[in-house]
Amino acid sequence: MTDPGGAAIDAVDLVREYRMGDQTVRALDGLTLRLDAGQFVSVVGPSGAGKSTLLHVMGALDVPDSGRITVDGSDITAMDDDELSTFRRRRVGFVFQFFNLVPTLSAWENVALPRLLDGTPLRRSRSDAEALLDRVGLGHRASHRPGELSGGQMQRVAIARSLIMGPRIVLADEPTGNLDSQTGAAILELLGEVARDGAGRLVVMVTHDAAAAGVADRTLTVRDGRIES
Repeated sequence: MTDPGGAAIDAVDLVREYRMGDQTVRALDGLTLRLDAGQFVSVVGPSGAGKSTLLHVMGALDVPDSGRITVDGSDITAMDDDELSTFRRRRVGFVFQFFNLVPTLSAWENVALPRLLDGTPLRRSRSDAEALLDRVGLGHRASHRPGELSGGQMQRVAIARSLIMGPRIVLADEPTGNLDSQTGAAILELLGEVARDGAGRLVVMVTHDAAAAGVADRTLTVRDGRIES
């Protein structure tokens, strides 16, 4: 089911439980939220609060045990595994703490990789990939491999890669956690630009860094699987 005019993310009564030995841990406990496009949102809270689980559910990397979540107009709780896989590949961009770049590929090839996984030959995506590298300030490094790039440059490549499929949702998991403060500040500025560039995107970032969270337009505090503030 699709509702193009709805919120970028609309979640109601999400519950997600995990088994740890003989115990059941409730990572999400009836969590409800609404996030609109054009925002840079940070999610903070103590370890074990449910932040990463929430991000994974938003990105269809995990599914809730109950509740409903609509992402980019689609009810992902009603999708089967194949539909979820297609949704992740085409509709959501991901940015990770440790970059997750393929070391044997050049920067532009890493950016174009999601299109290759979607059936488009790399060479047909080169111009778009290089244009995105230009946008993040790395056009001059397009042919360099990850081992020839700094941490901040690798994260810029990862951000460019997250945009290659034209998603309306970009999810960032501790994107500055592996960077020095100056480089991290530049990455935060870039994520803010991605959210506010008029393309109607929502950028959601999970972070333990209060200073990083403060750069966002809106901050959500998660505690015990619920939105606290």
